[in-house]
Amino acid sequence: QVQLVESGGGLVQTGGSLRLSCATSGIVFSIYAMGWYRQAPGKQRELVATITIGGTTNYADSVKGRFTISRDNAKNTVYLQMNSLKPEDTAVYYCNAVRNRDYWGRGTQVTVFS
Repeated sequence: QVQLVESGGGLVQTGGSLRLSCATSGIVFSIYAMGWYRQAPGKQRELVATITIGGTTNYADSVKGRFTISRDNAKNTVYLQMNSLKPEDTAVYYCNAVRNRDYWGRGTQVTVFS
């Protein structure tokens, strides 16, 4: 059974930092591209960052220079380091694993207050 479990969300003040983790099981993690997406209330889910099996990263323009995605194949885990957080970063953050099909976690809430 495939599981993606996000953690690390919470309540943080503007300018603060959070580190999200997504622990996976049931997949051969090293051969999956991984990503973080987010969905704010009343909005569509949007891409935040992705990382390929080779470590190439891609970011939404809104988070470039503030967020960093990374992966640890030994721990089957992908991370999202979020710095200089803004209220507009408030959303539920979802982990995604994709190869021939994709899998999703249940999400972790991030709330940034001013």
